[in-house]
Amino acid sequence: MENIIASAVSQVGDTHHEAAPRRSPPGSFVIFGGGGDLTRRLLLPAIYNLACAGLLDDGFGIVAVDRADLTDAQLRDNVRTALEDFTARRGAEAVKLREDVWAWMLPRIRYVQGDFESMQTYQAVADVTAGQNCIFYLAVAARFFGPIVDRLGEAGLVREGPDAFRRVIVEKPFGHDLQSAIALNTRLLNTLEEQQIYRIDHYLGKETVQNILALRFSNGFFEPLWNRQNIDHVQITAAETVGVEQRAKFYEGTGALRDMVPNHVMQLLAMTAMEAPISFDADAVRNEKTKVLDAIHPLVPADVVRGQYAPGMVGAKAVPGYRQEPGVDPHSLTETYVAMKFGIDNWRWAGVPFYVRTGKRLAARKTEIAIHFKSAPYALFRDTPVDKLAPNIMVIHIQPTEGVTMQFSAKIPGPSVRLGGVRMKFDYAEWFSEGPSTGYETLIYDCMIGDATLFQRADNIEAGWRAVQPVLDWGQDARSLAFYAAGSEGPEAADALLARDHRHWLKIG
Repeated sequence: MENIIASAVSQVGDTHHEAAPRRSPPGSFVIFGGGGDLTRRLLLPAIYNLACAGLLDDGFGIVAVDRADLTDAQLRDNVRTALEDFTARRGAEAVKLREDVWAWMLPRIRYVQGDFESMQTYQAVADVTAGQNCIFYLAVAARFFGPIVDRLGEAGLVREGPDAFRRVIVEKPFGHDLQSAIALNTRLLNTLEEQQIYRIDHYLGKETVQNILALRFSNGFFEPLWNRQNIDHVQITAAETVGVEQRAKFYEGTGALRDMVPNHVMQLLAMTAMEAPISFDADAVRNEKTKVLDAIHPLVPADVVRGQYAPGMVGAKAVPGYRQEPGVDPHSLTETYVAMKFGIDNWRWAGVPFYVRTGKRLAARKTEIAIHFKSAPYALFRDTPVDKLAPNIMVIHIQPTEGVTMQFSAKIPGPSVRLGGVRMKFDYAEWFSEGPSTGYETLIYDCMIGDATLFQRADNIEAGWRAVQPVLDWGQDARSLAFYAAGSEGPEAADALLARDHRHWLKIG
């Protein structure tokens, strides 16, 4: 993480100087679920990008573990196809697979066939990785997290030596409520030390999310304003245009709240609201994030809106409602949208509401954090044609574009005093000319070098669930479910949530 901050601070003007990148230590990257969709679409391309950047040691190797009956040669063919698909789908940045990098990767790819519950599988993994540094990536369904870690422990595969580390990367979901999150953490910690566990949230692999800390703490003009004296409220939006797709079985038991808020949304809130850590050491950063989440005061029903998409239009395409999707109960009460108002009880944020919303089948795909500053005094403009002052807003764009926009007032040219809202925008793609990435490169590399700053700790996970647990305890209720047309801005009840405070959401579309 410190490398990210240094890079962000150093790139000012037309030229900059960087130290040579630090290569990963040698070792094996063992992927449980090595034949799955996550591995094919994201993990392998991320490793390829790291190889292209020269960040992988010559002693690096990939070991894919899965149930399918494959040979090393067949797996390598599958990996090449996945990488060719990745490089071809970069749009305007599409390039051919780099043959020099592929030639480097090819002999470093191995396959272990076996059942995740069988000790024979783990013995085969031990034979391939004997004495090496190892990262075990659990790219599997959540029900396998506990059993795989148990078997790794029984096989002695997570026992660290003076010259060999053993780390485990766990994908979300980290439980489905507070109780299950605590149970999962307890089970993992029965076998592993906390410093061996890397709970991954791919949102934290996005450059703009990482830049929140650089933006706040390396610029003297932001941090003095970052408090309740100057900020009116904060809006966090994570909107999608897609529906439930083919995930009805998963989504029916999950919903928008469980799927997005305790992890992705809470991480964005924590990085926006945390105090300055004493250093960019992993525990110093994670301590401050946990303090913020622990300071969230309990939710009440009036501060929560649950919604579900009905039939509508996304772009020019007619789409069905959630209850008409394949595999969905026609009377389902599962929410596909949730809006919430959080308060943080500490000296920096007391009285400043944090409004969050996330949902499917909305007007646009957009993830952003909008900081709304308090309005300037109006008295100076009473005798001018100015009828109101444009609000000052800083928007941190996370996806699909990454950057920062500032909105403020300026005088419109002419003899009279008239004000107009203007914007300044910083776009990552335009300024830094970085190639497309999966969002996993930084996270995988950080795990390799032992930097846990962007990964979640057990108490961080539990604090996120604790904040939303009251909503889960209330249960699903047809009376509290607000419907909204697919392709719209969301339910009217979400607008009313802000309207009662004399505020309004920024438009999604």
